[in-house]
Amino acid sequence: MEASEPYPESILVNKEESQTEFARTTQELLDDEENQDAYDDLIVSIEAKEQGLNLLIGVCDDANFRDRIISHYEAELQPRFRSYRVTLARGEPSLKAAINQLVEKEEYLRQHNPAVITVTGAEQLYFLRLGEERSEQEKFFGYLQWTREALREFPYAIVLWVTHQILVELSQKAPDFWSWRNGVFRFVCKKTNAVPGREIEPIRFAFSDELASTDDDNPYFLPIEDLQKLIEKIEQERGVKDASLATLYSRLGQIYQRRLERSEAQDYKKEQDLAIKYLSKAAELQKELGLETDLATSLNNLAYLYDSQGRYSEAEPLCQQALELSKRLLGEQHPNVADSLHNLAGLYRSQGRYTEAEPLYQQALELGRRLLGDEHPSVATSLNNLAGLYYSQGRYAEAEPLYLQALNMRERILGTNHPNTVTVRKNLERLRVAMHSDG
Repeated sequence: MEASEPYPESILVNKEESQTEFARTTQELLDDEENQDAYDDLIVSIEAKEQGLNLLIGVCDDANFRDRIISHYEAELQPRFRSYRVTLARGEPSLKAAINQLVEKEEYLRQHNPAVITVTGAEQLYFLRLGEERSEQEKFFGYLQWTREALREFPYAIVLWVTHQILVELSQKAPDFWSWRNGVFRFVCKKTNAVPGREIEPIRFAFSDELASTDDDNPYFLPIEDLQKLIEKIEQERGVKDASLATLYSRLGQIYQRRLERSEAQDYKKEQDLAIKYLSKAAELQKELGLETDLATSLNNLAYLYDSQGRYSEAEPLCQQALELSKRLLGEQHPNVADSLHNLAGLYRSQGRYTEAEPLYQQALELGRRLLGDEHPSVATSLNNLAGLYYSQGRYAEAEPLYLQALNMRERILGTNHPNTVTVRKNLERLRVAMHSDG
């Protein structure tokens, strides 16, 4: 849950809605029609040209899914094409140098036999310059642009794997290389290493003049690893007590948390730990600097993450501190107080402490209706979660009208096909199945 700027609307994290898992195997992902078409086109493009340079670009934001696709096509192409893999060097990310080093070691390649060479590592290159004259990505694009002709000496299928963020830059900054491509094959997945432009806007101050625009509509604006590196650079230059770091820690922690909620994290446990790390650093610095309103938000977010890990004894005091801070700073009649009440109720529900959770849910719902009106998304969330509490207790007759209110409200506000609307509809269906079974 977040209750402060830069998100003007209070956002309530609902575990039923936010922890969907998208753990699918390669074949299941390829069952997606768009991905299967991309895979089939890639295979055809490789097989269509046994001799001569064949530059192909694979696009995938999930490194694990990408690696499974690579293994899939390597197995399918045998024995007609022998498969090789190379990784771009971080310091000097030259495609030509990486392939040349491979060819020098392989007699099979020196004889110009049919082969497919898969190139990865571009996804690790920094977009930001981070104090250097050129960023790693800029070096990579420069090598591609000026060594295009030299690639003629490699008469193989070369599959260069990039992310969507790099793809956009590649077409603009290495146009000669781009013009030589024989195909671009885009694979769609939920997981990504990129941060949308709209989530960077609140911390643009940290980028100096390096970002001319945050491009709010671009979902693949900046690799998240660049933000970590930027924070490390600021820590080294200004010290760990710099006030700007409180905002940066908080924002990066929130970005990781939102990636978890949207199932975008490439490594769920690793990014969960990073979210806790940065939100903890934010809370520590906010407390030291007296930034109490921001501190309440960080405490709530930390509590949610601990709750999701089952670390209830650590989450509860944070929820209580956030609630008391909100009441003292904002008064009893404020939407942030309603959200804090809701968070504490959710924590109690997670532990099966239903009798303690119920009055808090009811207070949050009443306060939300009074302050925000009956047609606000937070009110629909409160209705859904209070209904869920009743469902957990077997109080089906009390849960049903609340689910119906939440469903009708979300259909009006969000539309019938919005994920949050679908969630309530499924909750209602599950409830009715339980009611029928008991009947």
